[in-house]
Amino acid sequence: MAQHSYRIGIDIGGTFTDVVVARDDGLVETRKVPSTPDDYSRGIALAIKALLEEFQTTPDRITGIVHATTVATNAILEHKGARTGLLTTEGFRDVLEMRRLRIPVLYDLQYDKPKPLAARHLRLEARERLGPDGSVRVPLSEEDVRAAARRFREAKVEAVAISFLHAYANPAHEVAAEAILREELGEEVYICRGSEILPEIREYERTSTVVVNAYIGPVVRNYASALTARLASIGVTCSVEMMHSGGGIMRLGSAVKRAASLVESGPAAGVIACARLVSGSEEPSVISFDMGGTTAKAALIEHGEPARTTEYEVGAGINLSSKLVKGGGYPIKMPFIDVSEIGAGGGSIVAIDRMSQVSVGPQSAGAYPGPVCYGLGGWQATLTDAFLTLGYINDVALAGGSFPLKADAGRAALNDQVARPLGLDLTQTARGVLTLAVTTMTRAVKAVSTYRGRDPRQATLVAFGGNGPVVASEVARALGIRRVVIPRGAGVFSALGLLRSDVEQEFVRPSHRRAGELDDGELDRLFAELTEDARRVLTLEGYEMAQAEFRYAADLRYVGQAYELTVPARRFAIDELSELFHQEHERTYGHRSQKDQVHLVNARLTVRMPLIAPRQQFAAEPPMRRNDRVVAFEAGRRSATVAVIGRADLDGTARQGPFVIEEYDCTCVVGPDQTARLDEAGNIDITLEAA
Repeated sequence: MAQHSYRIGIDIGGTFTDVVVARDDGLVETRKVPSTPDDYSRGIALAIKALLEEFQTTPDRITGIVHATTVATNAILEHKGARTGLLTTEGFRDVLEMRRLRIPVLYDLQYDKPKPLAARHLRLEARERLGPDGSVRVPLSEEDVRAAARRFREAKVEAVAISFLHAYANPAHEVAAEAILREELGEEVYICRGSEILPEIREYERTSTVVVNAYIGPVVRNYASALTARLASIGVTCSVEMMHSGGGIMRLGSAVKRAASLVESGPAAGVIACARLVSGSEEPSVISFDMGGTTAKAALIEHGEPARTTEYEVGAGINLSSKLVKGGGYPIKMPFIDVSEIGAGGGSIVAIDRMSQVSVGPQSAGAYPGPVCYGLGGWQATLTDAFLTLGYINDVALAGGSFPLKADAGRAALNDQVARPLGLDLTQTARGVLTLAVTTMTRAVKAVSTYRGRDPRQATLVAFGGNGPVVASEVARALGIRRVVIPRGAGVFSALGLLRSDVEQEFVRPSHRRAGELDDGELDRLFAELTEDARRVLTLEGYEMAQAEFRYAADLRYVGQAYELTVPARRFAIDELSELFHQEHERTYGHRSQKDQVHLVNARLTVRMPLIAPRQQFAAEPPMRRNDRVVAFEAGRRSATVAVIGRADLDGTARQGPFVIEEYDCTCVVGPDQTARLDEAGNIDITLEAA
């Protein structure tokens, strides 16, 4: 029998860890296993070991693992990062305190801005000064750096960020300080410098980014070490790649070095999978909707490309959009797929306050103890318990029967904690909980559509995640969306996206020239140096550059402006770039200026190595026992017994709802006044007739 090789995509969620295995002939198999919050790497190793036994193969047949994790994000949200110090230019230790004049709650006089991740007594200064052109005005004081190292050592810091003024123009002082700190503190202390993590102007953003990187760096490094050790213990020694926030993948070692790029890596994978799904189609506008056990996430995809941003704030609570709400979190200036995220998932806790007001989330029961119906010790009623009460999900077991449920306990919790105190019957209560949760979720969708001038009614909603297909039609109806698509492997779609992602990294080099001083020859040399840097870095990481694609761009602004716009650089010609900037400025702000000089701020390069893989085909779903059940679709209507079918029971002919589609990795609910069919790719295509 021929021995196959395998690539594995692993996405860790708050409740389940999703695993997708792609065989060298394109066959795809999916698995869902409970997450292990005490040590996520343990759950990964157990899942892979079970797969090796099931496939009757050896560890050396695994040729690659692509991984997305919430470890970096959670460390910030839970304030469980490293004890972090900052070494900065004399007089600039309070940049993190002063921030920008941005307040997310305009009329809250009691608003407290987030506390810096590096406490003030751990933010130390060194005498040095560079000019904006990189010239040395005050040499670096080695004595100050060594004195700072001694104080860091006495304070038992675990990480140090270095951010000197204008180091983007000349990294020499930061490089020298890093060498001294490594000599004094040893390799156990995680050290990173702003000129390497973010070689761009803007002191606050660069300092914030490098401090975030240092704060979560040891957490990511420890996780990477544990994961590598766990994999080695079962004989798996292949390369491990990580999904970064911009939607590409990078080596595990690079991810440790640029830890801040792992923030929101999981949501990015789902959006990339969605973009691949509609690539080449006639869909002008798609909204991805990813709902798991903890959060619901939405992103806008137009003409096959997801919306992106280079400014993101983490730790601001509910993130409705990086472009709408600023000042509530810690800025990271790196490439991000612009995802709107809200605390509403299957594990969201249903609670009643002293005013008898019901809330669903953002607190979540997570994987452990989880919803009450999981039988793992959870006692607070959750949205999943409401799903079960309404008949939306199987009340016996999930994941093809491998995850048993305690339905009576879930119903009893919802009844005792919510229905009885409100004087309502159980079904009415469950319906109200669902309606409230859907109302919350629509905010995430509106943040990427309505709030940006896009009409969601003209878009197609692509729903995935463990719970996305359960509520997709409800969310679509609330927004007036007429079409919903549930892709193959919807319950593990983010993990599938990992295996469909290209290697992609961005490189930046600032321009040291003033406006009008840069000619075409110097511009060409600037991009040539940037290209050489990218080739050197990626070659050292072990990538073959033969198939690499290079996309160049330029950050430009009028002289005197505070912020720049990015335009593609197809030719390295100043006049052409200036005209592209004029056009982009007029498109963005409604006007252009022919008399003001255009200044090149940064040269950018995105290197992409396209994935070369056989066409993927899903393995046949294992047999599942499906029983028709009673489902309560709408308040005021009587509950009805509806058919529970599999995806294979649909064809190209539209089938009238209501019915439930039950699969191994998720459940899709098709309500009254809705039809569903299979498209040519095997996706479930739902039409809402009365949207």
